[in-house]
Amino acid sequence: MAMTDTRKAFLQIHFCVLLWGFTAILGKLISLPALPLTWWRMLIVVVLLALMPRVWRGLRAMPPRLMLSYAGIGALVALHWLTFYGAIKLSNASVAATCMALGTVFIALIEPWLAHTRFSKRELALGLLVLPGVVLVVGGVPQGMRLGIAVGAVSALLVAIFGSLNKRLVEHGDPLAVTALELGAGALTLTVLAPLLPLLPVLSDSGAFAGDLLVPPNLRDTLLLLALAVACTLLPFTLSLFALRHMSAFAQQLALNLEPVYAIVLAILLLGEQRELTPQFYLGVAIILAAVFIHPLLGKPQRMRHPEVLGTAEAKGAAE
Repeated sequence: MAMTDTRKAFLQIHFCVLLWGFTAILGKLISLPALPLTWWRMLIVVVLLALMPRVWRGLRAMPPRLMLSYAGIGALVALHWLTFYGAIKLSNASVAATCMALGTVFIALIEPWLAHTRFSKRELALGLLVLPGVVLVVGGVPQGMRLGIAVGAVSALLVAIFGSLNKRLVEHGDPLAVTALELGAGALTLTVLAPLLPLLPVLSDSGAFAGDLLVPPNLRDTLLLLALAVACTLLPFTLSLFALRHMSAFAQQLALNLEPVYAIVLAILLLGEQRELTPQFYLGVAIILAAVFIHPLLGKPQRMRHPEVLGTAEAKGAAE
C-alpha cells in the first residue's frame, strides 16, 4: 500500500527528532559557551549550503519581501539555539531537552494566530497536560539548575514562534534555500548580538553565554561542531521543512517532545547525568511525554490550512 504524504511526514519528523536527540549531548560535550557554539554551528551549515547550486537558484527565485520574512525567522532560530545551549550550560542536557516540551503549550496558543489555523481547545488542553510534569521537573533538579530551566522555557517559546511562522511560509520557497537564508540571517544576528551579551550580568557572569566568536575552536570541538552542523542541523532542519508541508506545527511539536527521551537516555549512557537528577525529575518527564501518545490516539484529522499558506507549483515541485 502506498504511503500517504502525512504518514511520510510523520516518519520524516521522527527521524529528525532522533537526530536532534544528539543535539543536547553534543552541546554539553562542546566546551564553547552558548554564543560561539551556536554561531559556529550556523556558519558551518551556511558554508556547506553555499556550495550547492540549488540553493542559489532557490534564493534567486524568492521575492525580496519573502527573503526578509525568512531572515526574520532565522533571527528567532538563532535566539532559540542560543537560549537552548545556554540552558544546557546552566543545567545539563536532560533538563534543557525536557524544557522544549513547553513548546506544546506555547504553540497551541501561537499557531492559530501566526499560521492562520483554527484555534483548538483540545490542543490547548493537551498542551496543558505537560504543566504538572514541568512542576515535578523543576522540583527534581538542584537549586543551581533553576536558571537553566527558566532559560529553557524562553527557548521553548522561541521555537513555538518560529515554528508557527515557518508553517505559514513553508511552501513558498525551496527548503534548502530557506535553510540557508534562515541560518545565514541567524549567524548575522549573533554577530551583532555578541558585543551586547557581556553587558547583561545575569547571562555573562555564569560564563554560559558570552564568548569570542573569532577564536577558532580546538580540534575536539571542531569535530563535534561538524557532527552537530551536518548530522544534527543541516539534514534534520531541511527534512523538517519538507515534513511540515503535510502536518500541523502542533503535531510536529508533539513529536518533538520525544527528543528528551533520546537526550536523557544518551545523557545517562554518555554523560552519567542520572547522578545529578532525582526520581521526581524522571516522573515529571514521563508526564510531559504522555501528551505525545495521547494526541495520535485521539485520531484528530489535520486542520485545514488558511488559503494564504497554500504553496505555488514551483514550491511543490522543489519538494518532489
